[in-house]
Amino acid sequence: MLRRYWSSHSNFQLRFCTYWSQMSVKHHSVSNYQAPEWAKDILRTPEKRVKLALLPTPIHKWRLDGLPKDVELFIKRDDMTGSTLSGNKVRKLEFILGDALSRGCKSVITCGSIQSNHCRATAVAARELGLDSYLLLRNKSSSLTCFDNLGNLLPSMLCGSQIYFIPKNSKYETTIKPKQKQLAREIEEKTGNPACCIPVGGSNSIGVFGYIEAWKEMEHQNVCTDFDDVVIACGSGGSIAGLAIGNYLTGQKIKLHAVSVCDDKYFFHEHVNQMLNELGISGAQSEDLVDIIDGYKGEGYGLTTKQDHEFLHNIASTTGILCDPVYTGKAVKGMITELNNTPGRFKGNRVLYIHTGGVFGLFDSTINSKLERKYSNGNMFSWFNDFPEKIA
Repeated sequence: MLRRYWSSHSNFQLRFCTYWSQMSVKHHSVSNYQAPEWAKDILRTPEKRVKLALLPTPIHKWRLDGLPKDVELFIKRDDMTGSTLSGNKVRKLEFILGDALSRGCKSVITCGSIQSNHCRATAVAARELGLDSYLLLRNKSSSLTCFDNLGNLLPSMLCGSQIYFIPKNSKYETTIKPKQKQLAREIEEKTGNPACCIPVGGSNSIGVFGYIEAWKEMEHQNVCTDFDDVVIACGSGGSIAGLAIGNYLTGQKIKLHAVSVCDDKYFFHEHVNQMLNELGISGAQSEDLVDIIDGYKGEGYGLTTKQDHEFLHNIASTTGILCDPVYTGKAVKGMITELNNTPGRFKGNRVLYIHTGGVFGLFDSTINSKLERKYSNGNMFSWFNDFPEKIA
């Protein structure tokens, strides 16, 4: 039907193609990048940027259960940076892929867990830009045993990514990075074009500018005057590094908190300090810029319990905000717990939570049993006849 309509309405087709072409050029063209004035002395500032995200993301009040009565909580919706590109990773990819395109790369190679938001966003963004993507995914098995409930894998596969499963406990520096380099050499030998290797989470000295620019955006949204504290999930450290740099260089007094969902505070402080060093920012260290909150990764990275699922369902059913089981759900739990049990670690009671996305992770089936229990107890009805009947 759509094909018949398309072919029989040539004027519509022409207008649509012209409009989409104009929008695509505007949205996806590589442009020269100029850092904010307060960041002009940073070393190794990216030269290029490609527009991918829908910015700025909104900020609104969040009526979340379990908060102390005197706390005013707001949420910045970085889960709304796009549909398939939703989440914080696309901010980093604007700079990483802008750099890759300027260097003539025709493909990108990145890595993460099997439900990596970063890998999904990279696969989608790469395909939008005409690049091939290669994903090294940590997995329990050397193959994919089931094609049901794919979660983040579904968009990646639909976009034609070439996927390599690697052992779940693979370390980036010793195992994954060498494999990326090996694959990049093979691609260049085969195609004659360089491949761009992207680290876990896109967290490098180029990707960090995604959240340096996010800080500039937040300044324009009056975050620095309207809030005392900012809270964000921390899985690779790139987003909190960008925020810390922005907060420091602008001389603002916001207190930054990052809830770790893997590793520990020492790992993330080391990463932020590495970014400060690589960018030539002296006189500051991560330990003075960021409060890394440990203790909320539960049974481990990407592992969830029935209680976690109850928590996520309660957030969605009371506020309409979907949090994922790997990142945002654990970060929100950590924020609420710390606000109640250790209020002294916060500067004030005006708190902004940055929602970094991850909705596709909810479709990996781990929460399905929770929903099945709820909807098997009288929350689903059959109304095929005159009166609704509960479905047992």
